[in-house]
Amino acid sequence: MATETPGADAASSGGMPQLDFSTWGNQIFWLVLTLIVIYFVLSRIALPRIAAILAERQGTITSDLAAAEDLKAKAEQAEAAYEKALVDARAEAHRIVAEAKAEIQGDLDAAMAKADAEIAAKAAESEKAIAEIRAGAMEAVKEVAAETAQGIVAAMGGQADAKAISAAVDARMKG
Repeated sequence: MATETPGADAASSGGMPQLDFSTWGNQIFWLVLTLIVIYFVLSRIALPRIAAILAERQGTITSDLAAAEDLKAKAEQAEAAYEKALVDARAEAHRIVAEAKAEIQGDLDAAMAKADAEIAAKAAESEKAIAEIRAGAMEAVKEVAAETAQGIVAAMGGQADAKAISAAVDARMKG
């Protein structure tokens, strides 16, 4: 049978070449050699790089956490300063309002005192004018009463003395 193909020869040999006991020595040698090469490649090249990257990441995380804590502390300080400034500003506003109220009240009191003084002065002037008008009115009433009395006495046919009429009018005006 010279016309057989190489695939047919492998099929007739009895199965997979990995399970052929005659080649196990070579297979174990190459397996151990490959595992040793993989071990050295991983231990000398890949794992140090991975360890360096992990250490760098850990350092970055640690520094970022420290920076975050620092920023948090600064934010708390800024918030406390803001709250203090807000309280101070409110106190200052209350003080300014109180000063303004006191100043306005002082101005109002001064204006009221000035107005009271002006009213008192005008009232005194008015009373003086009223007193003058009363005095003038009393004199006018005396004159009119004296003239009327003289006219009545003359109409009755008598002769009236100016002193007597004046004394009678004065007595009647006193009550």
